[in-house]
Amino acid sequence: MKIMRLVAALAVVAGVVLTASGPATLTGLLPYFTIQSNVAYGIFAVWSLSGRTTPPAWKGAVTLYVAITGLVYHLVLDNPASGFAAGPVERALPEAIGNQLLHTVVPLLAVLDWILFDERGRFRWRYALYWLAFPLGYLAFALIRGLIVHRYPYPFIDVRELGYDGVAISATGFALAFWLLGLLFVAIDRGSARLRRRAT
Repeated sequence: MKIMRLVAALAVVAGVVLTASGPATLTGLLPYFTIQSNVAYGIFAVWSLSGRTTPPAWKGAVTLYVAITGLVYHLVLDNPASGFAAGPVERALPEAIGNQLLHTVVPLLAVLDWILFDERGRFRWRYALYWLAFPLGYLAFALIRGLIVHRYPYPFIDVRELGYDGVAISATGFALAFWLLGLLFVAIDRGSARLRRRAT
């Protein structure tokens, strides 16, 4: 468990540094959900290495957010069929490695850590609703920032292209998907706890 979390923390650091080696500066990367979710998981991983306990709702939150990062990237942003794909992106090797660390490696490590090592039966159904707070707060941040700098971090919340009506529809769909994913996390947690109790 500690080795996996150490690897995840190192992958977060390496991913951010390598991604910043491309055209985007480190400060230019900060507004992205990808960076924020990965850094949040990295902080959790380092915190847990010291032996400190983490409330299950917080562990579930950072795991869910970084899982969202991976899923949205692979199913939406890097998927030509999604309608929101960024198109072919030319990246130098260091930046390409950093991109995969943040969108693939860290999300997989986070989910594996939760599946393999977490105590079961600690999630509550209401957590799935609580976990929407950060994505919704992020949406508000991105929209307000967009009004100021006239740039939006993701095409599915780009007011210039979609208008506010389009962004509202897009955001509602994503929020519903994130809530359902949170419910899936809770269902797996509670269902596996029941199975373990029956087996003993």
